[in-house]
Formats: sequence, C-alpha cells, structure tokens
Amino acid sequence: MAQARQIMIVGNGPVDAAAAPLIDAADLVIRFNGSRNFGSAGRKTDIIAVCNTGRPGAQMLADPAWRESEAVQRTAEIWSVRDPDKFAELKPQLAISHPELDDFCDDYTDGFATFATANGKQHRIIHGDVHTALDEALLALDAEPYVVPSSGMVVIQALLTDPRHAEDTIILAGFGHSGWDGHPFEAERRLVDRYIASGRVMRLQPLFASSLSQGT
Repeated sequence: MAQARQIMIVGNGPVDAAAAPLIDAADLVIRFNGSRNFGSAGRKTDIIAVCNTGRPGAQMLADPAWRESEAVQRTAEIWSVRDPDKFAELKPQLAISHPELDDFCDDYTDGFATFATANGKQHRIIHGDVHTALDEALLALDAEPYVVPSSGMVVIQALLTDPRHAEDTIILAGFGHSGWDGHPFEAERRLVDRYIASGRVMRLQPLFASSLSQGT
C-alpha cells in the first residue's frame, strides 16, 4: 500500500502569507491557471491545473509571462481539467442556453499537451466522468442553474474519486467559492463542507488558526 501523503490544493483566493511554509511542506501542491497567489501562498508547485478551453486556455498558451512564470517552470505536471469529449457534447446545448459563450468550448488541450512535452512535464486530462459525477453531486444539493463546475471543484472531485489517493490527506487553501457566475459556487461550498464533515477534506485556514492558538 502506498504511503499516505498530504496534498495541498491551492486556489487563487487569498491565503495568509504565514501559512506559506505549511503549503510548501506538503507532499504534493496543486495550483491553478495563473497561480495568482504564488509566492504569498508558498512556492512549491507539483501540478498546475489549467482551464484548457475557451479564452483562458487560449490566453495562457499565447502568453510568454505564463509559460515562463516560476510556477509553470517548477511544475512537473499540467492537468487539463476539461475533457475535450465532454465539452464537445456540451457545445450544442450551450449554443442554445448561452449563445454568448460561443468560444467557451474551443479546445486547446493539444496545445497544453505539446507545451508539457516540450518542457519535460507530464500532461493529464481529467476524465469527463469526473465532471459528470460532480454534476450529479451538485444537483443533489440543489445547485442553482450553472454552466460548468469550477476547475477547483473538478480537481477536488478527481482526487476524491481516485483510489490512489484514498489514504491521502487533502487540504484546501485559497478557496473563496466566488467568481464567475457560470460556476455553482454556493453548491460547491456546500459539497466541500459535506466532504469536510465526512473527514475526506480539510481547509487550511482553520487548521492554521488552530495551530496559532496553541502556540505551535
């Protein structure tokens, strides 16, 4: 049996700078897209999960600042959170329900895979089944109408449903559950709270505050 690890999933929200050493001490650190809080939220980066469709995907690949950033240079893996097959299925539906998102499903997965290979990094596509199961879990929690789950929630779900991580400790930092209104953030918050109650997930901030109060 593989040894249990501590996995830190760092969203792009605020993180107390004093918690950075706890993030850097984790066995595995996952960041997202532009890793906006890189530095203040630690520097260790093992995986960068990217939004590989639509404008965010196109902008990252075209931006030398992203490609040459320290976070991207440090990472060993790039994860594409949006399965191209899943988004090809979504495209006709979104053309009706959200015609303004005409480029939302434009796929840049091959570009991220090529970039990863050229720079000695692994590339992974999170399978569409994770997205589907997450939709079911969110709808069971009465999620308001939404376009797709957030990248952060897809990564959390991917880890929780992967038997290889069954014994790992998953800790969240920088998750404010707010942002683009196409994500069901309130339902995602409720789902994360359910995972926390079950012991599958923890939040860094309460743990950090507790350790301070104990003088450790």
